Amino acid sequence: MAEPRASILLLRNIPLFASLSDSQRALIAQRLQRSTHAKGATIIAAGEPTGSLHILLTGRAHVVLGDDKGRRVILAMLKAGDYFGEMGLLDDRPRSASVVAREASDVLTLHKEDFAQVLKENFDLAMTVARGLARRLRQADNRIGSLALLDVYGRVAQVLLQEAELVDGIPTITGRFSKQDIARMIGASRERVSRIMKDLERRGYIAMRGSAILLLDQSHLSLQ
Repeated sequence: MAEPRASILLLRNIPLFASLSDSQRALIAQRLQRSTHAKGATIIAAGEPTGSLHILLTGRAHVVLGDDKGRRVILAMLKAGDYFGEMGLLDDRPRSASVVAREASDVLTLHKEDFAQVLKENFDLAMTVARGLARRLRQADNRIGSLALLDVYGRVAQVLLQEAELVDGIPTITGRFSKQDIARMIGASRERVSRIMKDLERRGYIAMRGSAILLLDQSHLSLQ
């Protein structure tokens, strides 16, 4: 038997596989491939054939759309434990967007045939994938709505609220989340985002701590 590329213990800590039994995780561990991607590397590319599901084991990445003029829009930010590529496996269409490593990242890959077999044998996992697709559709709806209904100030505030996670009880955005990232998520210039961030900091709504952004007053941000 081949040496597994991921341990059962490791898979227990990945939300996608949380509902599986250890025997099911052991089977999946034998089928997973592990790869490392440098900062800035393209993990999957828009337009390429879909043949696998990917799980971000370590590091961070973003989902992007670009054009031949070099313009890019960030559709989503991914952190360790997030998965991507499942949509093409379900509808057999080419990749709809690219995923690029924001920092050095380890990725687990499960090929299409194995993914389909696992879904067929585990209803809970199928529901987890379905809920993930529904969550992304809801996020897309919110993003489209914000572009249509909110000004740039409001869009910046919404991104901050959506991307923050609790760190020592304070909503915080970590992982070198740059002003350029925010600009590419909301369709604005970096300069405009920078001015808004400075104003939010001046008002005491946020605070900068190195590369981290602390949300000190969520109630006011939600009103922007």
